[in-house]
Amino acid sequence: MKIYTLTGDDGYTSLAGGRRVPKHSQRVEAYGSVDELIAWIGLLRDLSESQERRELLKNIQSQLMSCAAVLANDPENPAASIKLPGEECVKILEREIDIMDETLPPLHSFILPGGHKLVSYCHIARCVCRRAEREVLRLDASEKTPEIVVRFLNRLSDFLFMLSRKISLELGNEELIWNI
Repeated sequence: MKIYTLTGDDGYTSLAGGRRVPKHSQRVEAYGSVDELIAWIGLLRDLSESQERRELLKNIQSQLMSCAAVLANDPENPAASIKLPGEECVKILEREIDIMDETLPPLHSFILPGGHKLVSYCHIARCVCRRAEREVLRLDASEKTPEIVVRFLNRLSDFLFMLSRKISLELGNEELIWNI
């Protein structure tokens, strides 16, 4: 099977189900941002400092793949049976956030991202996650999307912020407070 089909040369792509849409459509923007986020989470998972979190990050990628599949599906295709992420995926993130929060010093101001490559990558993934959430919400304004997708993305961005702080603490980095 060839990777190139020549069918996208006209600026259109096919949704799961076959309908052709412009590559700049809101649906494509939404699942494209989720796809980018999957790649960033893969980078986080691959770094040696993430050894103990690899399975959790792999699970997050899997949930994001389900989100992308739902978003890439033609909503007019009733035959499609794509498995949505479950409620448990949000609960897992909340549990992980709470565990990290117990070990972190309270935060009373904004911090500047950085201090270590992995910390910076967490912040980049968080920003991509927030963008993906905004793109899905824009799509939802015109075409209903499953609520679980937005909730998962919202919680995931919180998780990535806390993960950046936790890794920073583990590595002995000083968080740089943003002073106005």
